[in-house]
Amino acid sequence: MMKIGLVQYDPVWENKQENMIKLDNLIGKIQENYSLLIFPEMTLTAFTMNSGEFAEEEGGPSCQYFAGIARKLNTEVIAGFIEKSGSKIFNSLVHFDTGGTIKSKYRKIHPFSFSGENVHYERGEKTIISSSGEWKIGLAICYDLRFPELFRTYAKERAELMVVIANWPVKRIEHWKALIKARAIENQCYIAAVNRVGNDPGNEYNGFSSIISPLGEELVRLVDSEVISGTEISFDGLLEVRKRMPFLNDMHLF
Repeated sequence: MMKIGLVQYDPVWENKQENMIKLDNLIGKIQENYSLLIFPEMTLTAFTMNSGEFAEEEGGPSCQYFAGIARKLNTEVIAGFIEKSGSKIFNSLVHFDTGGTIKSKYRKIHPFSFSGENVHYERGEKTIISSSGEWKIGLAICYDLRFPELFRTYAKERAELMVVIANWPVKRIEHWKALIKARAIENQCYIAAVNRVGNDPGNEYNGFSSIISPLGEELVRLVDSEVISGTEISFDGLLEVRKRMPFLNDMHLF
């Protein structure tokens, strides 16, 4: 079993320090022990195109902050930050172990050209499967959700859990709800998808952070609130679904 906590909140626009304070207050109310806490895309800045101003190298203040949460709560953490690597800037996701060490890092493969993200951020070039105990975890960020090929690649490796962190607005929230459920059903995996709430200069957000079962059941749904909540997911239960309905065995990728 793994107990996942979804951290849904309303980030202050482009203000890392204020968002650390907000998250500290929210985390201080946790009364459960989670195996994994998942935060939204660009956790401490929101979805800004001012990439050069807020980019940090791996191991910078944002990573140090999330590593501290992992150590303090003895939990694994997945969060988003704006990563500077040489002359390039990426919309990245990092997975920390309980000791605050980075286990995996994923760079968003599909920048959201509709908003100009592709102008301000480089695209990642590698799929990344992380792990937690016996679980294999496929990693994705927001717009990636519209590209089933990415998730199918993870399914080919039999990832049991796929994590999506996002800033997905209200005006397209029906797409979000349909796509996270589809990705879970077609790949017979759990989906843990974390969105934000509130407003930024261009959009309104209402969350719908969710955990979806391999059968498409909505195990958790968080709407329009700043909250940390989640549930346990069953590794044996997932294997039973795949054994009983071995659809992935009929998958042919070229």
